[in-house]
Amino acid sequence: MSTAEGYPVRAAAQARTLADMDARLVECRACPRLVAWREEIALEKRAAFRDWEYWGRPVPGFGPADAALLITGLAPAAHGGNRTGRMFTGDRSGDLLFATLYELGLASRATVTGPDDGLELTGVRVTAPVHCAPPDNRPTPGERDTCRPWLTRETQLLRPTLRAVVALGAFGWQAALAALGEAGWNVPRPRPAFGHGARVPLPTAEGTSGPLTLFGCYHVSQRNVFTGRLTPEMLSRVLAEAAHTAGLPVERRDGQI
Repeated sequence: MSTAEGYPVRAAAQARTLADMDARLVECRACPRLVAWREEIALEKRAAFRDWEYWGRPVPGFGPADAALLITGLAPAAHGGNRTGRMFTGDRSGDLLFATLYELGLASRATVTGPDDGLELTGVRVTAPVHCAPPDNRPTPGERDTCRPWLTRETQLLRPTLRAVVALGAFGWQAALAALGEAGWNVPRPRPAFGHGARVPLPTAEGTSGPLTLFGCYHVSQRNVFTGRLTPEMLSRVLAEAAHTAGLPVERRDGQI
């Protein structure tokens, strides 16, 4: 295994805090196809963002180090997170996600634009199983597996407080099950199938921290929203249930519970 290919395993294992892990993660060059694509997009840009200096690197997770709820999706968007450098920021998928978290009282603002917009999350961290923007929004299984040490270490570092995970889409669901198993939670065999609204309790293997519940939710992609496969109400229900399970106070700004 070359130095670049083995970097995630070595660097993630050496991280002692989330901030340390994120600093190591942004230096990763383990997947040649993804490195080439993210950097090509950062140079070519989209016309609407020609004045932006694109991030063009792996995008770390975002949220407090003592989060009780982790939300994981697919990968950064080419002109979203790959542009702004913050997960789920700069594309319509993120617009819906953060607007919903805001309505539930878990985000400080409904509209997000970039890393300097003042967004703060309450008890929630957002991440992805693949940290670089992939061509056609489709990372390969090999790229997912190469990137897994980061998600595994992220969940290990969150173990003292983490009580719920929301996986957006089947890709995120399978990646989360693999990472959570490696991080010390007991994953059922055969692995539970993904479904919107699916809920799977995962006890810990060592018993050193509390159990965790994995929730399934359709991905917040434009396609899912435009076709009605996922509505804002469906997303809100899953996130609210996951937040309640994690012990987070959910106070909807529309007055509903």
